[in-house]
Amino acid sequence: MALNREIWIHDIVEGFVPDDSFLAKSVDHSEYVDNKTVHVPQAGAEPNTTKNRSVFPATIKTRTDGELTYDLDIYDVEPLRVRNLADVELSYDKRQSMLSQSKKKLQRDVAMDTLKKWVPSSPTIILTEGAGEDSHIHSTADGQRKAMTKKTVMNVRKQFDMDDVPDTGRVMLLDAIMYNQLLNSLTDAEVLNFLAGADPIKGIIGTFLGFNFMKRSSVFVTTPTGALKIGQASATDCAGALAWQEDCVSRALGNVEMYEATKDPTYYGDIFSYAMRAGGKYIREDKKGVVLISQGTPA
Repeated sequence: MALNREIWIHDIVEGFVPDDSFLAKSVDHSEYVDNKTVHVPQAGAEPNTTKNRSVFPATIKTRTDGELTYDLDIYDVEPLRVRNLADVELSYDKRQSMLSQSKKKLQRDVAMDTLKKWVPSSPTIILTEGAGEDSHIHSTADGQRKAMTKKTVMNVRKQFDMDDVPDTGRVMLLDAIMYNQLLNSLTDAEVLNFLAGADPIKGIIGTFLGFNFMKRSSVFVTTPTGALKIGQASATDCAGALAWQEDCVSRALGNVEMYEATKDPTYYGDIFSYAMRAGGKYIREDKKGVVLISQGTPA
């Protein structure tokens, strides 16, 4: 009787990871990452203009500047053990796979936490206004949420225009479902123009109404009133997205440091972990140039 052979391939199937290239669309403060706090100077009030001045000498005023600060945090992933004796039985490089997985997980969590820090306290919130579609942010989510459409993009552009936000460097980050809802609201000609502005190398999937669009599997969870949700999502929560201008938010990213103990006699293997310093924030005291987008809830 013939013997059945078991075959193991040499490569392990890794999990997919979301795209975090949106971090590059911000002011880079990484040169200050070795400090505890970053101070961002804020210009004081503008001087008044007088037409046909008749009173001399003119009143002299002093501009009082302020500052906005944010602290840098230290992030680390839990240590993992590689037992060398067990690894010799494997056809794939488990050690390399674990190192890569841990490093990517750390960088991914830092990116998402930085994105949340870009949302100001009491932010400007714009709700979606499309037709009702099934909620997609939670396995137990119920009911419908209003779809993301081009009208919402128009409303965000209007807000930016009213706030004199520069036309260049405007970015909008959507989750995968909201992105597809937006495309469904565009005409065929608008879709072609949207895709024509794509720049995959920079993570830009299209352009519309002056915004560079980026996509991620998930972005934010918001409450029914549109506030950013921190913690476990509930059945009544909504999906959220973010629009910003590149000069209105910042990032400070340090190097990913690896910590390793080889051939530890108490663990009978190698122990390793990763850590890094990072931070970021909206950097305008008036909070202009950042808009939180939240799904509206049908009546």
